[in-house]
Amino acid sequence: MQLTGAQALIKSLEMQGVEVIFGLPGGAILPVYDPILDSTIRHILVRHEQGAGHAAEGYAHVTGRPGVAMVTSGPGATNIVTPLADAAMDSIPLVVVTGQVATTSIGTDAFQECPITGVTMDITKHNWLVTDAQDIPRVVAEAFHVATTGRPGPVLIDVPKDVSNSQMDWYWPSSLADLDLPGYHPRTRGDEEAVRAAAELILRAERPVIYAGGGILKARAAEALRALAERTGVPVVTTLMARGAFPDSHPLCLGMPGMHGNYTAVTAMQRSDLLVALGSRFDDRVTGKVAAFAPEAKIVHVDIDPAELGKVRQADVAIAGDCKAVIEELLVALESLGLGAGGLAAPGSPAAGRPDLGTWMAQLRSWQDQFPLRYDQEEGGALKPQYVVEALREATPDDTIVVAGVGQHQMWASQYWRFDHPYTWVNSGGAGTMGFAVPAAIGAKVGRPDKMVWAIDGDGCFQMTAQELVTASAERIPVKVAILNNAYLGMVRQWQELFYEERYSEVYLSPDLPDYVKWAEAMGCVGMRVESPDDVGPAIDKANSVDDRPVVIDFRTDAFEKVYPMVPAGASNDDIIVGPTQGEGGR
Repeated sequence: MQLTGAQALIKSLEMQGVEVIFGLPGGAILPVYDPILDSTIRHILVRHEQGAGHAAEGYAHVTGRPGVAMVTSGPGATNIVTPLADAAMDSIPLVVVTGQVATTSIGTDAFQECPITGVTMDITKHNWLVTDAQDIPRVVAEAFHVATTGRPGPVLIDVPKDVSNSQMDWYWPSSLADLDLPGYHPRTRGDEEAVRAAAELILRAERPVIYAGGGILKARAAEALRALAERTGVPVVTTLMARGAFPDSHPLCLGMPGMHGNYTAVTAMQRSDLLVALGSRFDDRVTGKVAAFAPEAKIVHVDIDPAELGKVRQADVAIAGDCKAVIEELLVALESLGLGAGGLAAPGSPAAGRPDLGTWMAQLRSWQDQFPLRYDQEEGGALKPQYVVEALREATPDDTIVVAGVGQHQMWASQYWRFDHPYTWVNSGGAGTMGFAVPAAIGAKVGRPDKMVWAIDGDGCFQMTAQELVTASAERIPVKVAILNNAYLGMVRQWQELFYEERYSEVYLSPDLPDYVKWAEAMGCVGMRVESPDDVGPAIDKANSVDDRPVVIDFRTDAFEKVYPMVPAGASNDDIIVGPTQGEGGR
């Protein structure tokens, strides 16, 4: 069967089970847009290419399937660079198809030419410039394989216009042997001796902590993680990227560590004698000053990406492998050492002599009681952003998908929501991309139309990508957006207040410009404004009742509220500041 390259590309995407493409057409990709009219794939027309990438990320976050975006050459391609970088940092499977000028024009500075494969070389797992239409099915199969295996991540396929218009003989690769990926052999199983050594360390530890990262979610290992925690009785911290990987309601859950983590999670890691790092990468926002991080802890580090092992902290036991597979192997090893289901140790086994963790757990409970997250919502006072997050949490189903932008609102959302289900928290962690929330929420709702989706955004972030609510209105994607509007670039303002002697340089945004209610209505959304704590609940209830269009609520929040706890940049986690007054935190 003869097809054009464009037809082969769309058919190849269909063969991969693609249900939706987020995209924006232009000259170089135009041939590929024609066969979409005859395809089963739903195309969602975004208003900016960055929105296509973030929407595809949101889709991938909640479904586990690769998100797909398609844009044209030149500025279309460069506009999606930020989502590619974001996906690379957070290990999100993303397949981006870009148009390119004709092969005969490459290198001539032709109209809308950009060497996008070169531009994105360091922020994709791999990319392809297709020069022969006959290669398209193989390249698409390779791209999806690379994006979804090993450490997930973004890939890019660049398709010149003449290749799209060329004829090819249709085929589909029947097996991995038909793919041309020399040297790409992701390791999934852990080394047996290393796994046993890790199990032995767990049984000897007096103050162990499981340090669960986003790799738990990428590996679909939430159930395995819970089984490990319950078998061993070891408490769990969940990083910003792992929220929901372990239920917040579980008695072994300590919550989020890091720069704005809670005191117990941060200090538990600092005082631990063993950190079992599962799919986490010792990010600087978690470790603080690396030399002072968890100084007494031995390290077990499990990661699918061997490059992460020893990159920041040398591990006593390093295991390259898929988190789910390795945790399951750990459970087998623990059983062979005498630690059975329910944490029961066989008499006379190595597990029978393990230390009692009761003293450690009592210390953790003491810290939780002494240093809870807190804020003051005064009667008649300014509306606190934390109050809004808690009100949202209480008024929505417990499996609501929460999408955050980047900044103070992101931290408050992670701190004050309660995540008891995996794949219900979507945010930009590594790259910290402002403008992520609105398009990512759209992608999440497309991926899980059965779930309620709330975006918690800041006024600064919202202004960057709000135009995608036009997409949501046009496509009848009923996302809901809570803007925590403090009229500032809040996190920048916080740092200027604390570390730059209150010299507020270029952070004021104004609470009234733009008028968010009118802007929302102009984009086809329901718009509301809330200034009083008394009006928060009714506004949320009204938003929850709307299911045929997007909703935007402009919550006018306290401009002077700061995110606590906080570990100052470059400081030790021992220097954690719990609250705004002297003597309220730190050690």
